[in-house]
Amino acid sequence: MIRVLVIGAGTMGRAHASAYAVMPGVKLVGIADIQADKAGGLAAKWSTRAFPSFEEAVQELGLAGIDVIDICLPTPLHKEFVVKSADAGKHVICEKPIARSAEDAAFMIRYCRKKGVRLFVGHVLRFFPEYVKAKALLDQGSIGKPAVIRAGRGGGYPIGWNDWYSDFGASGGVTLDAMIHDFDYLRWCFGEVERVYAKGLHGRHQAQLDYALVTLRFRSGVIAHVEGTWAHEGFSMYFEMAGTTGVIDYDSRTDTPIVYKSRRQSETVPGVIVPESTLAQSPYYRELAHFMSCIQDGSEPLVTAEDALEALRVSLAALSSMSSGQPVLLAPDAGTLVEAHSYRGVIS
Repeated sequence: MIRVLVIGAGTMGRAHASAYAVMPGVKLVGIADIQADKAGGLAAKWSTRAFPSFEEAVQELGLAGIDVIDICLPTPLHKEFVVKSADAGKHVICEKPIARSAEDAAFMIRYCRKKGVRLFVGHVLRFFPEYVKAKALLDQGSIGKPAVIRAGRGGGYPIGWNDWYSDFGASGGVTLDAMIHDFDYLRWCFGEVERVYAKGLHGRHQAQLDYALVTLRFRSGVIAHVEGTWAHEGFSMYFEMAGTTGVIDYDSRTDTPIVYKSRRQSETVPGVIVPESTLAQSPYYRELAHFMSCIQDGSEPLVTAEDALEALRVSLAALSSMSSGQPVLLAPDAGTLVEAHSYRGVIS
């Protein structure tokens, strides 16, 4: 049995708690949040305990009563609570982005390695069935050699605790907080990014309105155009991957499954359309269950903390490009910070 303490009772804390509460082999031992009413309400919903702080949760549950600490807090608090969790000797799950700066992210990775605990970062897009299917089609060579990619996400401006999203220094806006999902996913699909060029609204308009358009050039030769918006109603995400022999297309706004269309068609043979139904389990459940499995058997996760750092570097390069008006080149292997490490002390 893996015992998990969730820190934060906001949107992501609720998503994570709901997954742990019904996950076999996992016990949600508590919810900690300085907003006592939120912690209490969420804890009551899932029949667990509420705590007003990290320290009180650890003290009352005892170190022997916690195996994993899951941090679902605003980005500026990630480093502090990852360090606290590592000091307690607990494996850590941290929501994306891993940190607001590459320096903090690198420190967090090294610190957890030094303390002998595992650090997982919640880049959940790799667990959405539509995105998983698209990656499988790419790996099968279904569209030939990939060439041009369009992707994006967004909707209304998020309102969080103390309106922290409106503090650009804390959130990094739509580019760092939301588009980082696509940067991570595209890097998973197409390899390392070598050049970033971006334009955005930050600093040009009033608060609570953000938009960015980022062009990525990969070392593989693939070009990707990624759009992010916090200026529209609702929420949507999409991608279109064009290659030499086909196109993979998905748009959540159409409420239809992923579609694959072959370029190899004639007047009598239409393009092949392959639908993929969604799974009963949420992507967050699938992601967290995967992390639990990695903790159990010591295996490497689908998305590593180093992957999270690289996605952050792309986001920061985009912000730098917006500020300077110039493209930013990413140095190869600059994010390779930690040697491979095999973990011991697997939970049984």
